[in-house]
Amino acid sequence: MASTFPAYAASDAPPVVGLAVDLQGVTRVFDGVPAIASITLAIPVGEVVLLRGHNGSGKSTLLRVIATALSPTYGAGCVLGLDLQRDRAGIRAHTDLLGHQTRLYADLTAVENLRFTCGIHGLPTARVGECLERVGLGEVGGVRVASFSQGMRQRLALARCLLRSPAVVLLDEPYAGLDADARHIVDDLLAGARLRGTTVLLASHEPPPAGLVSATAHLENGRLVGMTRGLS
Repeated sequence: MASTFPAYAASDAPPVVGLAVDLQGVTRVFDGVPAIASITLAIPVGEVVLLRGHNGSGKSTLLRVIATALSPTYGAGCVLGLDLQRDRAGIRAHTDLLGHQTRLYADLTAVENLRFTCGIHGLPTARVGECLERVGLGEVGGVRVASFSQGMRQRLALARCLLRSPAVVLLDEPYAGLDADARHIVDDLLAGARLRGTTVLLASHEPPPAGLVSATAHLENGRLVGMTRGLS
């Protein structure tokens, strides 16, 4: 299977490091209550890691901290060798978080949303049409996102991820609300990531096919309670 992720231009490449994610005692507190507590986690570059745990176990918070959408209350960490506190812009340049909010512009068309992404990240627009076709939105590229269903918006967010080709992909319940065809798009994204050496962390109650996951991290009450190889 050919990877859906293109190679980086040399000037855009992320730092060359051994660990994609390196967290040391990371805690995030909301209103005096830790959502994640004392998380120490080392994920080598190229791993596809499934985060498992019940609702409220801290999976989404952990992803948001890694994406720099939230700052740690305590602890320290790096993503691609970049400090979570000091190098937030650098981390964001090489990561993409696909979560419950798709962060799309409803007044823009699908094509315009992706072209806007290209403008922000200095990417050529040549692959916009290809990425829309890849997620099954090729025929609605000129339609405003305001008229899209939630499933279509999730597909467009996946197209944006394919377009950006980040070094670290963070997926929060990527299968939620998707039909069978769209689920295959997520699986293909994961397969392409493994072939290319992209690092992926995904939190999901619906695990992907076993062959796509290299490790599973288990969270309970905000704490990392175990990590195993493969899907478990």
